[in-house]
Amino acid sequence: MGRVAQIRNALLDRAITGLDRVAGRRGRSSERPAHLLTGVEGERAARVYLQRKGYVVTAQRWSSGNVPGDLDLIAWRGVLLCFVEVKTRTAHDMAPAEAAIDGHKRDVLRRLARQYVRQLPDNSSPQVRFDVVSVYLSPGRATEIAHFENAFGWKERRGSER
Repeated sequence: MGRVAQIRNALLDRAITGLDRVAGRRGRSSERPAHLLTGVEGERAARVYLQRKGYVVTAQRWSSGNVPGDLDLIAWRGVLLCFVEVKTRTAHDMAPAEAAIDGHKRDVLRRLARQYVRQLPDNSSPQVRFDVVSVYLSPGRATEIAHFENAFGWKERRGSER
């Protein structure tokens, strides 16, 4: 990653952290249930992880306004546009965190991604990838992160169809 990108990522991280602190002082973060606060912490950990891998994160918790839902992270890896769904857990359950992204959730993420691509300048249609990042924030343990690149595509593969 180039020096300019490193500086940009560091400034972006500081700005988001500062805004989160201001929101906390205004009492907004305490209004959120514990599971949502865990999700925000997981998204922050995933963002820092991706930035260290050379991704340029351009949006966090992006929503279109007219399509329900949000995209956890949007990042560029060179010319590749990555839509990243972050799943955060505080313990290892029977099913891994990434298993929580079912067909309905994938459809929602695709709709949001289409909306995001439509609003890009110059009618550009970049190459797109959908990633999943699982974050485990277990008390007393180091944060665990698993990154699944190209976890799913624009279309679902049906088991019986080829």
